[in-house]
Amino acid sequence: MKIFISADIEGVAGVVTPLQGQPGNAEYERARRLMTEEVSAAVDGAFEGGAEAVLVNDAHGPMTNLLPDILDARAELISGKPKPLNMFCGLEPGYGGVFCTGYHSGIGQYGVLSHTVSGFAFAGMRVNGADCAEATLYGAYAGELGVPVLLLTGDDRLAAQCGPHFPAAQLVTVKHAIGHRAARALSPEVARARIRAAAAIAVREAAACRPFVIPGPYRLEFDLGTVAMADLAATIPVAERIAPRSVAFAAPSMAAVIGWVNTVSAMSAALR
Repeated sequence: MKIFISADIEGVAGVVTPLQGQPGNAEYERARRLMTEEVSAAVDGAFEGGAEAVLVNDAHGPMTNLLPDILDARAELISGKPKPLNMFCGLEPGYGGVFCTGYHSGIGQYGVLSHTVSGFAFAGMRVNGADCAEATLYGAYAGELGVPVLLLTGDDRLAAQCGPHFPAAQLVTVKHAIGHRAARALSPEVARARIRAAAAIAVREAAACRPFVIPGPYRLEFDLGTVAMADLAATIPVAERIAPRSVAFAAPSMAAVIGWVNTVSAMSAALR
């Protein structure tokens, strides 16, 4: 069985502030090491559970966060950006399952550093009327490929929002949200031990998990951070302006949904 790991940082034990996800400071350097160690625990658990290969995709911000020299050497690593399918670059049909490590709840939700793809660009995001966290979007893309999500790690609000989409997956809560920038967390050592154990169980019990599918066709709606961002997004010929700060797109697949999410996110950065 091949396992795909998408690694984010906001849901890592010990991470609570935006600074810890932004390169160029000592807190980020500490956070990226904590992130890498949690991913290594997931890799170790996957192999313990019977995985034959593990591919890790660095899925946060610049996507050059994971430290290759301390990442479990049995895993291959995708890093850098831009890249196709962004947070799930490298996932293909035939993988036995997906692990989402260091994930978080979506924009407008309670949770530590909650957002969906870009906290700057998006104030709301819905697919076929349902609010979306990153695990929702990308988990449904995996489902489109026939691949189930087997493991989610992050805070308790991630589990509350996204757990129902993945009822047979292993959920590891490494911290409980007190606010958007505050949490009560496990020690990194205990968090890694729980992730390792859950990863092994996830692989052994993979047959119990079913792919998460959002039936198409798809209507993607964005509430942008400002009217100017919506003005910019609305210049895309197929965009539908539905409110002063909101635009919508029709999409034939979840891959296309993610393409529009990443396009509008990148465009919005021009207005910083």
